[in-house]
Amino acid sequence: MFIEVTAADISLYHVAAKHLRDATQWWRIAQMNGMDDPDLSGLEAPVSLLLPAVSMTLTNGVSELSA
Repeated sequence: MFIEVTAADISLYHVAAKHLRDATQWWRIAQMNGMDDPDLSGLEAPVSLLLPAVSMTLTNGVSELSA
């Protein structure tokens, strides 16, 4: 699924919280879209982002770490 984001969306943390139900999974959105910074404040125009599917198996939200 694609969504449009702007600087008003603040950060990938906010996008992940809204669409993936877990702000700590922002890195999944970043990884799929070739990004490494969750900050969206520098966007001057809307940007389309591909969203990963909601994952019920990722419990800690941080890539490559285990609880």
